[in-house]
Amino acid sequence: MDTTKTLAPTAAETDAAEEQAAPDTAAATTAAEGAAPADGATEPAVEADAETPAATEAGAAGDEDAEFDEDAADGEDSGHGSGVGAAATSIVAAGLGLVALSGSWVSRVIAERQTLIGQIESVNATTAKEKIAALYGDAWHMTALVNGVLSTLALLLAAFVLARPAFGTPGRVLPVWVRSVSWAAVALGVLGVLVFGLMYFDLLVALPTAAQ
Repeated sequence: MDTTKTLAPTAAETDAAEEQAAPDTAAATTAAEGAAPADGATEPAVEADAETPAATEAGAAGDEDAEFDEDAADGEDSGHGSGVGAAATSIVAAGLGLVALSGSWVSRVIAERQTLIGQIESVNATTAKEKIAALYGDAWHMTALVNGVLSTLALLLAAFVLARPAFGTPGRVLPVWVRSVSWAAVALGVLGVLVFGLMYFDLLVALPTAAQ
């Protein structure tokens, strides 16, 4: 009876097989490790490159918006200050025109002073016409003169308010109510200058004359 026995590999053959398989395994491991970092490193770089322009554009847009807001704030502040000044000037002009037409306290005081001076001078007057002029005519003329000056001042202020935008910021327009008040002041000023001018030269109301 023949018995076949499988001989166990010798120690030398086993060591040779392990040495031959070791380089292949090491090469495969190195290739796998080298490929993974390469792929992983490429994707973040691409993403970083893709995100960099967007971040730059966002920062530039933020800077432009900040500059625009500062310029707009400066323009609003300056425009607001100019609008308040124009509104106040127009109201003052309209008030002066109205006070001049109704009779100011200053004109009344000056007229009373001139009346007192006329009474003193009338003592030396030789004719009735001279006495009337000294007692009444001079006082009326002073009243017309003072109120005429106030009307002229109101007219000049209103004209300044209406003409100011033409010499200021291009395209700037005054509010409607400011222009309305200014035109009202112009009308009052023109009317006052006309009325008091005629009064001063005795064209509107002449001095009375005494019977000879």
